[in-house]
Amino acid sequence: MNPSTLHLAGPTRAFSLLLSSTRRGARLGRVLAMTEIRAWHLPPDVTERAELLVAELASNAVRHGRVQGRDFRLRLHIAPGSPAAPAAPAAPAAPAAPAASAALRIEVTDARGERLPAPARPVADGPEGGGHGLVLVATYADRWGCEPCPPGGKTVWAEVDLPPRRY
Repeated sequence: MNPSTLHLAGPTRAFSLLLSSTRRGARLGRVLAMTEIRAWHLPPDVTERAELLVAELASNAVRHGRVQGRDFRLRLHIAPGSPAAPAAPAAPAAPAAPAASAALRIEVTDARGERLPAPARPVADGPEGGGHGLVLVATYADRWGCEPCPPGGKTVWAEVDLPPRRY
């Protein structure tokens, strides 16, 4: 019997980890995610923005999405660019828009599907001074959103566009 070897077409650009819904789990997720992202040799501005986004989304999963005994999932991957929309027939002289570049997609899935994220006005008076999290996500991400994750959770995601090149 001959041993077989798996050959990949290129480097794998995906990372997924199940973490405890604790502050320690959020910190571990941030550290491991940044180690992985740095190994992908992405541009420094993408890496810096990703670090802030991972930290905020993981922290939010622990703070707002925690269910006793349930973990949260952190997932990173390179999402391919979406094809450009075709030019409208009424404007044939207009040049076609370029295809969107690939993006680093950060996803955090927690068990609280009924608690959807909504940017709020920051609260500076409280002892924790909260409310800045989703403002930061909206600032550092090129796109972000939330999707249901059956049977009862949600996935909050953020994307950072990559410069045009093959990843």
